[in-house]
Amino acid sequence: MTRYTVNCSILFTELPLPQRPAAAAAAGFDAVEFWWPFPVSVPGDAGVDAFIAAVQDAGVQLTGLNFASGDMAAGDRGLLSWPGRGLEFRDSVGVAVGIAGQLGTTVLNGLYGKRIEGADPEQQDELATQNLSFAAKAAAEIGATVVLEPLSGASGYPLLTAADAMAVADRVGAPNMALLADLYHLAVNGEDLTAMIDTYAGRIGHVQIADAPGRHEPGTGEIPLDRHLAALDAAGYAGWVGLEYVPSTTSDAAFDWLPPAHRGTRTEHAT
Repeated sequence: MTRYTVNCSILFTELPLPQRPAAAAAAGFDAVEFWWPFPVSVPGDAGVDAFIAAVQDAGVQLTGLNFASGDMAAGDRGLLSWPGRGLEFRDSVGVAVGIAGQLGTTVLNGLYGKRIEGADPEQQDELATQNLSFAAKAAAEIGATVVLEPLSGASGYPLLTAADAMAVADRVGAPNMALLADLYHLAVNGEDLTAMIDTYAGRIGHVQIADAPGRHEPGTGEIPLDRHLAALDAAGYAGWVGLEYVPSTTSDAAFDWLPPAHRGTRTEHAT
């Protein structure tokens, strides 16, 4: 049975961030994931401790965490290929790995970053290779995987397909790098999801879903998500599936599409 984890950076946004893990638990889930949950790339110890406590106190597992990605609201989509911000990125790797080590998190997401006006793309790619190698080595120390995510709707972001992401992973050459297959982003970018699963199932480190168009909950768009999740299962994918969508309705009804017995792994055999 599919194991769902709730992305608390895009869901429960009506609540302060520290309250969202408990809200996910109250909705019947026992796992959450986050983008970078801090307003700065290198938060103080108090902020880190408060985040860890929010997850632990809610009794949920943190299944995935992004490295610092810049000002997402302003359009930034990653620091690791951004000239002049390499130290900032690497400092955030230390913070993320520290959190992951305490909470048993095994998936860390490194958003690649956009092309920067005036910067040489080849130099950006070389910087990305160096920073990803650093991140993968740090993640390996706690048994974690660094995933690369193709994105849609982000002008200047160079990873649009699974092949783009895996070419970067091959360039880095670290054994603990994998694909974050966000079925929404890939579908919007024109990826053939059936072919993608056939080709890359063995290299997928994490899956996220939303329907398209709209980036809302499953069943509101045109992506046959049930079929693709079944194909992933048949291909041997046993990881979590992140719910990373904007509810098309009120937060109270955001999970009506998923029966309560299917939300938490501890309750999957309730019906």
